[in-house]
Amino acid sequence: MTRGLNKVMIIGYLGRDPEMRYTPSGRPVTTFSVGTSRTWTTAEGDRRSETEWFNVVTWGNLAEICKQYLSKGQQVYIDGRLQTRRWEDTSGAKHTTVEIVANEMMMLGDRPDSGASHADAAFETNEEDTFPY
Repeated sequence: MTRGLNKVMIIGYLGRDPEMRYTPSGRPVTTFSVGTSRTWTTAEGDRRSETEWFNVVTWGNLAEICKQYLSKGQQVYIDGRLQTRRWEDTSGAKHTTVEIVANEMMMLGDRPDSGASHADAAFETNEEDTFPY
């Protein structure tokens, strides 16, 4: 039997505060954007940098946690899967978006109001389990 794999892991910084809403059935959903940057040197020796932005969606308890504890500029680790959504707006225009549906989120970096966060220690403790290479 052939299986597929749809797994995404990113570490980056929130580009905006999380926005939470509820489905008609009352299930919480939170969305936010995360930017990841990479740098490289061109053949001419010039240093270049590029930021890639990802839309992230969280559901249920994770959605509530993200809304409560995350804010713009905070560094996070996101583990999830890619999802493509297609829809048609009221004027008939078709839209497509690709987003990360997160299964796991870890806060990284310093907390704005104190020193290193407890999430840093948890991330380091679980590093071998999460990244077995």
